[in-house]
Amino acid sequence: MARSRRRFLIFSIFVFPLLLVAAVVLACNLWIVLSTRGQVYDSVAGIEARAVGVVLGTSKKTGPDTPNMHFENRMAAAASLYLEGKADTLLVSGYRDSQYYDETRDMIAKLRELGVPESALLADDRGLRTLDSVARAKTVFGFDRLVIVSDDFHVNRALFIANRYRVDAIALRSEPVGYSDSRKVRLREYLARVKAVIDLYCYTPSTGG
Repeated sequence: MARSRRRFLIFSIFVFPLLLVAAVVLACNLWIVLSTRGQVYDSVAGIEARAVGVVLGTSKKTGPDTPNMHFENRMAAAASLYLEGKADTLLVSGYRDSQYYDETRDMIAKLRELGVPESALLADDRGLRTLDSVARAKTVFGFDRLVIVSDDFHVNRALFIANRYRVDAIALRSEPVGYSDSRKVRLREYLARVKAVIDLYCYTPSTGG
């Protein structure tokens, strides 16, 4: 009897909470991925032309002399979107900490290097989070029909946010970075999706009309 009670207590205190957390993480991830998968494109060729592409920011380097392939691949995809006539304007949205760390500055420099003219580029240096970047595209810049450009594992969350804000969005996946080089950010994304659900459904966003 005592042993059974001990097992029940262990299950209630340790095992059940872990199972509950795992179930919540799984449910949020499935909801985000399955509800947006029809809006995701793997190549520019299949995308319908839209006026605006929103390029989600990340750091240029992962170390002093190490290029960030997530950055490189996102910029390559965004440049292709413009150069192939699928977007007239690219809104680059990232985080600016100081003159020494400015994602939008680095993104614009790279896109110009890839052939996108400065006249086709807009910058939003207040994109601290994906939610900020997507929401500000509508609430600050007035865009409600766009193509989101980011990593293969990231675009679903961005689309989920866009859908909540009633933005007509599709997404272009950039070339995937190998799992060994992107393991940490991919694992982090599982939890970021849970936070997105909490942010969007526990706090009411300004969804507009």
